[in-house]
Amino acid sequence: MVAQSRFSRTLRTVVGWAVVALFAFPLYYWLTIAFKDGSEIFNWPPHVWSFEPTLRNFEEVFGISFGYGFGEQREVLPGGGNWRMAPRLWDSIVVAVLSTALAIAISTLASYALSRMTFRGRHHFVAWILSTRMMPPVAVAIPVFFIYKEISLLDTFTGIILIHALMNLPLAVLLMKSFFDDIPVEIDESALIDGASRWLIFRRVVLPMVKGGMAATAVLCFIFSWTEFLFVLTLTQTGLKTVPVVSSTFVTSTGTAWGSMAALGAAAVVPAFVFILLVQKHLVRGLTLGSIKQ
Repeated sequence: MVAQSRFSRTLRTVVGWAVVALFAFPLYYWLTIAFKDGSEIFNWPPHVWSFEPTLRNFEEVFGISFGYGFGEQREVLPGGGNWRMAPRLWDSIVVAVLSTALAIAISTLASYALSRMTFRGRHHFVAWILSTRMMPPVAVAIPVFFIYKEISLLDTFTGIILIHALMNLPLAVLLMKSFFDDIPVEIDESALIDGASRWLIFRRVVLPMVKGGMAATAVLCFIFSWTEFLFVLTLTQTGLKTVPVVSSTFVTSTGTAWGSMAALGAAAVVPAFVFILLVQKHLVRGLTLGSIKQ
């Protein structure tokens, strides 16, 4: 039995590492492309483990020199992308962080009201919120464009932040409502008997108990905003551009700058990874909140 148990644990470990390798290898291969010259990228068989790394692609994308002789500052890369990508990363960070903060602030208040307060049509209201998330963004992109044109929000941070927060709200409200539902109502009732107001109960008693849920919801909102393509493409013209839209400019009829695209993609992963690290303390608790009942 001991030998069988040891074999079972070993088998699970091997299978687990195999699954991790299966999902991690494409990311690793994409990262290697970012450090390869143009000729190395198309070698066959591909040089996955042994190749001479270079920072040329990062130099071209960000317009800086790491000592490899980047001299001429080209406005356009071979595939069509603009070389000054650092401002685009900053645009993406500002939009993702602020839209996530706005969505979390609104959804937390709305979900607490839906979870704790009774009013006519509450269940229908929840169903309506869910139905708005089912609507594809392409169905509203053109109407939103004309609305933004009339109120002068095209090509602005405010416009993109608002539309990203709006698209995140249905999912955020439903998630946060489930977290509030897992907290016993008796806690609120005890605080009300002690003379606390609803706002005080929400801010001092209930809100600290759903920090994990807020972190989990914030991660999902951040990822949506970080990867969103359609609205930024439709509602921006010259100034503001996020990473997904800019990365598409590397693909043109004359060719694709694979190395530069991979370098931009590798750099774009870092802010999202840092954001998840910042909230990881509450993330696991948020993902497991309500799974174990006392």
